[in-house]
Amino acid sequence: MKKVLIVCGNGLGSSFIVEMNVKKIITELGKEAEVSHTDLTTAKSEQADLIISAKDIADQLSGHSAQVFGLTNILDNAKIKEILAENL
Repeated sequence: MKKVLIVCGNGLGSSFIVEMNVKKIITELGKEAEVSHTDLTTAKSEQADLIISAKDIADQLSGHSAQVFGLTNILDNAKIKEILAENL
C-alpha cells in the first residue's frame, strides 16, 4: 500500500486539514493508501511514496525519494484529486 504524506511547516493545522481531504478523495476514487501529516523537518527523514505540500515547502523536499507535489493552493481539492488519481 502506498503512503501519502502531507507536509506543512509545523505539521499542525493546515496539514491536518489536507490529510482529511486526501482521505476523503482516496475513498471517492476507490483507492487505498496510508495517509498521515507531519512537519517539514520530520518529513525529510520519513518514508513515503507521495508528498503533498505547499509549493514553498515542496521546494525544500526536492531530494526526497518520494514524488513531491507542491501546490499553490493546498486546499485545491480538484488538483489533489488529479494528483492522487494519476499516482495511486
